[in-house]
Amino acid sequence: MNRFIAVAVAATTLSSPLYAQGAQGFGPLVSAEELAGLIETTDPLVLDIRGEAYGEGHVEGAVSAPYGLFRGPADNPGQLPSEEELTELLRDLGVSADRPVVITHQGRDETDFGAAARVYWTLKSSGVSDLAILNGGVGAWQAAGNALSTEAVEPEESAITVSFSDEWLATEADVLQVVEGEAQATLVDARPESFWAGEEAHPAAARPGTLPQSEYFTHSSWFSDDPTLIDAEAALALAEEGGFTGDETLISFCNTGHWAATNWFALSELAGLDDVKLYPESMVGWSAAGLPMQNTPGVFQNLLNQITGAL
Repeated sequence: MNRFIAVAVAATTLSSPLYAQGAQGFGPLVSAEELAGLIETTDPLVLDIRGEAYGEGHVEGAVSAPYGLFRGPADNPGQLPSEEELTELLRDLGVSADRPVVITHQGRDETDFGAAARVYWTLKSSGVSDLAILNGGVGAWQAAGNALSTEAVEPEESAITVSFSDEWLATEADVLQVVEGEAQATLVDARPESFWAGEEAHPAAARPGTLPQSEYFTHSSWFSDDPTLIDAEAALALAEEGGFTGDETLISFCNTGHWAATNWFALSELAGLDDVKLYPESMVGWSAAGLPMQNTPGVFQNLLNQITGAL
């Protein structure tokens, strides 16, 4: 049965060992206050993924690392860069495997967090061990009374060589095996119900719909009453309410691996489930390949949905 969990956030104490690590001061989420302390004591590499907004003001010492550098082309934005491309990118940004990295995003809403989560996933899979996301982004940094700097930082090139791990990666071939019954996993659609039901589609998708046998758990479910802050303490309880217990492989997907990265981050890094994977190309890549889909409307219904959505 397909599940959509829209739950009120409870005041829950999280027992996940991964979140306990964060409570000690580093990762997977840090508050603005914690980041200010880390800058003084740990000297993390702060990566600002906002692009042009970097020049308007950023966390002091942060390196500009626009989100688009971690993405694919316009017709398949979720496509994963090659190991060679990632190696060149991370060297240019000064990323090394043993230096802690904190990712900062704008912190506008729930969708904005997905960019930071996707970069976190990419860096972790590339061999960076100490990682954190600034909860609430640059907006939370300012709200805490911290100043912004407009001085651009030129990073010192690193010597990292990326060997991309498949531990948290689901490829198109992996997903197809699940769809065809040759492998076992739960396919979790991070998009709102309207996308899962085929009523909406990403502009780059070949057609609306979802993966066969999938269920949906909307990415925004992880956030508190403030849509800029992910609720780490409620993550384990939310995962359990969604029926995600860590007893099976979970594959998170969406349109382009953006919202899906939020689900992956919450389930893997906050709730501490062991076997959570991200399908980076998601429905844009899948639909372009002409692979089997579910909830795809007919031509007339699809046209009607587009007209209705434009009103």
